[in-house]
Amino acid sequence: MPGSSASDTAVSRPPLVRLLVLLTLGTVAVALWFLASHLLRDAGQVRWYPEAAGCELAAGPCEAALGDGRLALDLGVRGEIRALERLPLEVSLEGVAAEGVTVDFVGRDMDMGLHRYPLRRDADGRYRGEGQIPICTEAVMPWRARVIVETADGKLGSGFDFTVERGVP
Repeated sequence: MPGSSASDTAVSRPPLVRLLVLLTLGTVAVALWFLASHLLRDAGQVRWYPEAAGCELAAGPCEAALGDGRLALDLGVRGEIRALERLPLEVSLEGVAAEGVTVDFVGRDMDMGLHRYPLRRDADGRYRGEGQIPICTEAVMPWRARVIVETADGKLGSGFDFTVERGVP
């Protein structure tokens, strides 16, 4: 039709086409979010090692072998680990020359976002900092503390499972 403008064409689109365009844009946005989340977590760039069997972070430090070295993680809690409380994080290393250490808290059964806490090296050679478990959406929430050690040869890491029980309000 002569004299019709671009805005007339947009108005004449069927509602189903508009819905499909919105769904496509939403899908692309979600895919980009997952990609960014994966890249930020460095999951593919870390050489992972298993933790020692039967360790409970709520009872004290847990250890893992890192090749020829060892690491120990202590959340500074003896007893129940609670959401939204500050945790004094401490990582001890033996036989590993670290350039940096971080601790990530990752929801095991549910994506709870990225909760990464870089630690600083103290005079005694231990790495310390503070972390926090975010609010839990379930009554009992399984978490994993992932320790990532940056070395000149790459990143090494291990993870330690624990649970957080939401207190009754």
